Amino acid sequence: MLLVVLTAFARADSGPSVPAEDSADVGFAQDMAIHHQQAVEMSFIVRDRTDDEEVRLLAYDIINTQANQRGMMLGWLDSWGAPVAPGTPPMSWMDDGGHAHQGGGGALMPGMATDAQLDELRAASGRDAEVLFLQLMTVHHRAGAEMAEAGAELAETDEIRDLAAGMARSQESEIGLMTDLLTARGATAPPA
Repeated sequence: MLLVVLTAFARADSGPSVPAEDSADVGFAQDMAIHHQQAVEMSFIVRDRTDDEEVRLLAYDIINTQANQRGMMLGWLDSWGAPVAPGTPPMSWMDDGGHAHQGGGGALMPGMATDAQLDELRAASGRDAEVLFLQLMTVHHRAGAEMAEAGAELAETDEIRDLAAGMARSQESEIGLMTDLLTARGATAPPA
């Protein structure tokens, strides 16, 4: 009972530093945690489907970076007393900022691979797996970078603004790397 009272007091005392459940901060953390989870999943799949060191290194980097960032976002949601799963359509927190997005209505969040695409990646191997992974991850990163740019602009907390700005930079950089890796394999990035 004492822990419950202390927790409630700590949250009430923290005032404006705890973002509201309908804030861009909470929405960003919820949506990006889901987005990152799929990037980690795709990276684990390709890691086991190819022996190419460049693609495996990229996959390891995505696994480590995005799993770490996801953990931070889930931790912040917990400390804010916010649910992990959004109760609103994907990316609806971006509506207030005038950012274009294609979420809502139970649709997949932009950039997310479909179950069929994930099954295709699981069934592929070697160069085919590398190309499919790089193409899917390019689309995934483009949407992630757009979401991160909106998070950096709309968030009220330093934690989310700083994390989102860093994500946008790193995902744009990785898009360039993936374009080069696709070119080296005689393939192209999907159109933007």
